[in-house]
Amino acid sequence: MASLICGSIAYDTIMSFEGRFAEQILPEQIHILNVAFLVPNMRREFGGCAGNIAYNLKLLRGEPIIMATVGGDAGPYLDQLSKYGISMDFVREIPEAFTAQAMITTDRDNNQITAFHPGAMSESHLNNVQTAAISLQSTPKAIRLGIVAPDGRDGMLIHAQQFVDTKIPFIFDPGQGLPMFDSNDLNTFIEQATYIAVNDYEGEMLSHKTGLPLLEIAKRVKALIVTKGIQGSEIYVDGQVIHIPVVSVDKPIDPTGCGDAFRAGLLYGIENQLDMETTGRLGSLMGALKIACQGPQNHTPSFELIQELYRKAFQSDFS
Repeated sequence: MASLICGSIAYDTIMSFEGRFAEQILPEQIHILNVAFLVPNMRREFGGCAGNIAYNLKLLRGEPIIMATVGGDAGPYLDQLSKYGISMDFVREIPEAFTAQAMITTDRDNNQITAFHPGAMSESHLNNVQTAAISLQSTPKAIRLGIVAPDGRDGMLIHAQQFVDTKIPFIFDPGQGLPMFDSNDLNTFIEQATYIAVNDYEGEMLSHKTGLPLLEIAKRVKALIVTKGIQGSEIYVDGQVIHIPVVSVDKPIDPTGCGDAFRAGLLYGIENQLDMETTGRLGSLMGALKIACQGPQNHTPSFELIQELYRKAFQSDFS
């Protein structure tokens, strides 16, 4: 059984400014702002929600299939995904465009200035969930679950409807794309989705925009999952709220991509018909493994180690 992951593939260029932004930006001159920051340290990471989720699901021995759009510069990223054995049959290249890119500058106080270029991601609506489902329906990679993760606006709307049309259950994961949608759009997503996954800020925004309390939203889906950082997460399911604790790590290093790692745990749990508490605990562990490593796709635990760490954290097995 395979999961179709609709979302972005992106490069993250991360730069470190050794000073403080506050010392370089004069408030009284903000109307004529013209500043440059010397960034002696720079690294480029493979990112984007679809890429990150697929990477983590593969660590769990899942079968992720990515549906995304990339630019003519995506070669190194696609080579990397191929090394992991991740299917890219439904990754569409837009040769004249750049792959989506986030350019992040961080100062010594961990303040960040980010520029995001969507590039080829804006063409995600050209991909078709139904085409993928039909072409794989009689194979070992038949799609039984999906996720609509942050992507181009039109693509997210269209792919959600296509999951409904093909009767494939899916997780709605609006992430940073949530502000793109109005109340009507979001209410439609809620009616279409089988599961919804948000962080606590996104949950509040979703509630505010739709006029629906979280408890009411939860009644309309099989489960509503709300991650809350160091406070763990909550799963609204079957009229109850299950609290999922965080898995502690000795040295948290980088939170980038933790939410995507958590969502890989959700996909694995749902695919394998685990109960929602076990599913949430697995998501929590995957987030912890990610936060202990720099970058969203550089942690490399074996499946056996994941099993061992789960057993240590929760005194039980997930598989």
